[in-house]
Amino acid sequence: RTSSRMSQHQNDQKTMSFDHLLTSTRRRELLQNLGVGNGSDSFSLSPFRTAKCNVETATSQRSIQRANPDILRPIFDRFASKEVKGKKLMTPEDFIRGYLGLYTEENYNKETIRLLASAADTTKDGDISFEEFCAFEALLCSPDALYLTAFELFDRNASDTISCDEFEAVIRHTQPLVDQDFDFNSDFIKRYFGADKQRNVNYHSFCQLLHDFYEEQGIQAFKKYDKNGNGTISSVDFQQIMTTVKGHLLTDFVRNNLIAVSGGGASGHKFSDTRSGIVTFPYYAAFNSLLAKMELIKRVYVSNARGNLDIEMTKEEFLHAIQSYTQVTPYEVEILFHLSELNHPGRKTLCLKDIQAIDPERLKRVSQMDRLINIKAVHHKDERGFGTALLESGYRFLLGSIAGACGATAVYPIDLVKTRMQNQRTSGSFVGEVMYKNSLDCFKKVVKFEGLLGLYRGLLPQIVGVAPEKAIKLTMNDFMRDKFTQDGKIPLYGEIIAGGTGGMCQVVFTNPLEIVKIRLQTAGEVQQAGKKIGVMSVLKELGFLGLYKGSRACFLRDIPFSAIYFPAYAHAKLATADEDGMNSPGSLFCSAFIAGVPAAGLVTPADVIKTRLQVAARAGQTTYNGVIDCARKLLKEEGPMSLWKGTAARVCRSSPQFAVTLLTYEVLQRLFYVDFAGSRPTGSELATTKTIQDESSTNPDHVGGYKLAAATFSGIEHKFGLFLPRFETTK
Repeated sequence: RTSSRMSQHQNDQKTMSFDHLLTSTRRRELLQNLGVGNGSDSFSLSPFRTAKCNVETATSQRSIQRANPDILRPIFDRFASKEVKGKKLMTPEDFIRGYLGLYTEENYNKETIRLLASAADTTKDGDISFEEFCAFEALLCSPDALYLTAFELFDRNASDTISCDEFEAVIRHTQPLVDQDFDFNSDFIKRYFGADKQRNVNYHSFCQLLHDFYEEQGIQAFKKYDKNGNGTISSVDFQQIMTTVKGHLLTDFVRNNLIAVSGGGASGHKFSDTRSGIVTFPYYAAFNSLLAKMELIKRVYVSNARGNLDIEMTKEEFLHAIQSYTQVTPYEVEILFHLSELNHPGRKTLCLKDIQAIDPERLKRVSQMDRLINIKAVHHKDERGFGTALLESGYRFLLGSIAGACGATAVYPIDLVKTRMQNQRTSGSFVGEVMYKNSLDCFKKVVKFEGLLGLYRGLLPQIVGVAPEKAIKLTMNDFMRDKFTQDGKIPLYGEIIAGGTGGMCQVVFTNPLEIVKIRLQTAGEVQQAGKKIGVMSVLKELGFLGLYKGSRACFLRDIPFSAIYFPAYAHAKLATADEDGMNSPGSLFCSAFIAGVPAAGLVTPADVIKTRLQVAARAGQTTYNGVIDCARKLLKEEGPMSLWKGTAARVCRSSPQFAVTLLTYEVLQRLFYVDFAGSRPTGSELATTKTIQDESSTNPDHVGGYKLAAATFSGIEHKFGLFLPRFETTK
């Protein structure tokens, strides 16, 4: 890295060359990657306007788009209170307190304000010019903005390197150094700055130094409290070190349980290395190592969850999952599960909420698509009652009804062809009884003799019936799956029973609608063309008991279908999910389609028997007295293959119908999200760490990279431990 800073005597020429304000090769590369400038020393502000296309092209690689200097200029002029030789300048107070809105208290720490403002003050003359203002906005858009900003804070003399004195001066201003002293004559410091501490470090060396510094301070603090030199400290000393030196790694939950987790409390876990409130160095090292590896812990959990963020992992399952990660030790896992047990006493498993309680970089659930409605009906699972469960079932029933109607409409022409093929007799008293050669021939003849609307004959009762039918099936399946789910997992037999229960419950409601639909679908056949049949005439002819004709065959068809379909769909979702366990709409459609093939095909004999029982036999045709009688006569008169009539049409109808239905059902749950603190659809959410972009400013004056300015300064504190004092100390 070669320096390209302006020397101190060039401060009055700030506006002449923008590239001189980039401080280093790293900054020049940054702006070139952002589509601004070519790295030459003659670069000025004008390329911001000519490089507009490059800036827009680079936007796809960044979360925040660069701001145009023409927009930044009036903002800068409004907040700049100082003017020198006709040039407006921002003071540190203008920049930090006025523009960014930080440290607005009256008793603010002036040195902290000066330090933070120096990140934008490239020439370190105490003021910020418009060119420096634009350069810092570009820096904030970079992927390593946290380290770059921290480097500028420590580079106090604009030398593009950091000396030991500069590092010590800034680091001693941070709160951890106020609470716990540090030996700047230690071997650690000499390894970075040389034995005489005269060697300066560049940007990349500084990044590693900053990463390792608080680890070294923690070791020095342990030695300080280990007065006997036997590698042990008390639980109280452990708490003191962690809250001062390692405070940036602690959540409130961990902070409040430091004594308990280290064996110093009544609930303390009796590790072999922690007894009677004594903490050994191996435990201390493992505890800190665990906190530093929480990102890896999250990755292991999410990978194992496969989209089911309610899953709870046992210690044995977690140890098995981390076998390929040698950097995580069994001791660290032991501590992790002890913290988890403290978070929910009595349970020896690890869940997402435990990780959220331990990790300072809070996890968030991310939906794969933007939610139109996002309602939290219940804040905690313990608040769920009968009323909440009833509301959840009603919510699922409503979405299931809409999804069922969409699926039925999409495939109704196929269903009509399937029904007519299954009702076609190969024996009877009429010459030419066989009307259709195959499904395609049936489709053509319906369009030819009855028109396109003939393909949708009986659609209205079908929608009226199928909407609650699918709603009942989906709702009961979800309800029963919830009952069989323990620790986020459901056994295969639970999946089968849940699916079969959903199929059984739908028959009671849908059998009457099914028989009416079939009578109307077959009413358009040539043999019955002279007889006008409608919904009321069918109801009058059948009567109440007649509406449940063939119900046993419906049970025989729908219970096995659902028992096969729903487990197959759940496992197909797992197989088609991405590496994070997320299911895209395409994945949902394919999973539902695939699951429908075996489910629909294997229960075709039951569907044929149901159709024959529910269709009115015409003169000369065979009549049936129940399921067994129908099956016997079919085998005798039409052969075994008669039981598989319409299999292709049934598969072609059921698979896409359920694909559309389940896709609609899950997408609706994602778009219109209501959290009842119950189970969530697997593959619909991703657990990810909140990024700095999640905390971007909504202030209209904070444009471009300045949307991330406050979050960047906050990130420096919480990621690196560089907590700067907010107020002036009173002497």
